[in-house]
Amino acid sequence: MVKRLDDKSDFYNICKKIGVSEGGIPILKDKSELYYFYIKDLKTPACNILKQDLLSIGADLVVSKDTVTCKKAVSDALMIVNKKQLKSIIKKMKLQPFGLKAVAENLKEHLSEKEYETKIMGVLNANEDSFFAGSRFVGKEAVSHIEKLISEGADIIDIGGVSSRPGSVYVGEEEEFKRVRPIIDEIYKEKLFEKAVFSLDSFSPKCLKYALERGFKIVNDITALENDEVAKIASEYRATVVLMHKKGTTLDMQKDPKYDDVILEVDEFFKQRIQKAKSFGIKEIILDVGIGFGKRLEDNLTLIKNLKHFKKFGYELLVGASRKSMIDMIIPSKVEERLPGTLAIHQESIRNGASVIRVHDVKEHKQMLEVLKAINE
Repeated sequence: MVKRLDDKSDFYNICKKIGVSEGGIPILKDKSELYYFYIKDLKTPACNILKQDLLSIGADLVVSKDTVTCKKAVSDALMIVNKKQLKSIIKKMKLQPFGLKAVAENLKEHLSEKEYETKIMGVLNANEDSFFAGSRFVGKEAVSHIEKLISEGADIIDIGGVSSRPGSVYVGEEEEFKRVRPIIDEIYKEKLFEKAVFSLDSFSPKCLKYALERGFKIVNDITALENDEVAKIASEYRATVVLMHKKGTTLDMQKDPKYDDVILEVDEFFKQRIQKAKSFGIKEIILDVGIGFGKRLEDNLTLIKNLKHFKKFGYELLVGASRKSMIDMIIPSKVEERLPGTLAIHQESIRNGASVIRVHDVKEHKQMLEVLKAINE
C-alpha cells in the first residue's frame, strides 16, 4: 500500500515512527524540503556551468532557451535544490568563475535559518484615532482588556499611544507620553509584566525609557532605530527591538509607493538597520516587513508569499496585517468585517516563516493556531 503525505507533515515524528536513528533524522530532513532561488542577471557561461553542476547532484537550474548558445550576456535563472544539495553546490560554486563565487556567498546566508515558536502579539491602542475602534482603551478599561488578551492566549501585549495609519500626523512626544503613562503605571502596579511580555509601539525616547524602566521588554519602533537615542535606550535596557520597514512617513507613505523589487529593497533595508542595531550593542531583534507601510497590494502579497527569504537573517519575523485595508482591496469589506481575511493572511504568514503575529483578535488567532498545530502534528 502507498499513500501520499502532505509536504507539511511532521517529518520528525514520521521518521521516529519508521524507526530512524536520532542521528539520521537531521541528515534526511535536509533532503525533505525544496528551496527555490531566483538569481538575477547571471552571466550565461555561469548559467551553463551551474546547470551542469546542479544536474550532477540531482538538482536543476531553470534558464532561458537561449542560454546554451550564449546569445545574451546575462540571464535570470531559478535554482531548485534541497538543503543537502544547496550545501554541496555552494562549495562547488566558490571554485567557479563568472561571478558564481559571489552568488555562492548570497546562497550561504540561507543556511542560517532558525525555527521559532509562534507567538501572538495582542494590540491595545491608548488613543482615539487608530483605524480599528475595537483596539482603543484607556484607564481601568485598558487594564481589564490587557488581562482579557492574556487570558485569551496573548504572549506579547503591544501598547500604542499614537496612530500610524496612512495619513496620520504624529501628535508629539508630550501628548504621546500623556496617553501611555497611565497605562504603563497600571501595568507596573498590577505586575502584569509577570504574566506576558510587554512591548511599546513607539519611537519616542521619553516614552520608551519610561516603559522599559517599568517592566516592558520590547521596543516596537516603526522607524527602525532612525533615532540614535532610541537605539541607545534599547541597548541600555537590553530590550528586544522590532525593526520595521516603512517607505516614507505615515503622512505620505501610501501616496503612490513604487518598488523595482520589493523583496530586494526590504532586504537591503534590513541589512542596514541590523548593522546599526548591532553597532549599539542590541542583540535581540525581530524583523517586520511592514505590511501596509508604503506598500501597494501587490507588494504586500509578494512579501507575504516570500517571507522565507528573510529567514536568512536568523531573526524572528513579525507580520501585522490585522484588519488592514489590503483585505478591502481584495474583497470590499469594512474594518469590522475583516477578521476572516486577517486569519487567512496570518495563517499563510506563519506557513511562510513568521513567528510573531500582531493581532487585534487574540482569541480567534489562538484557536486558529491550535487547530493548525493539530493538523500538522
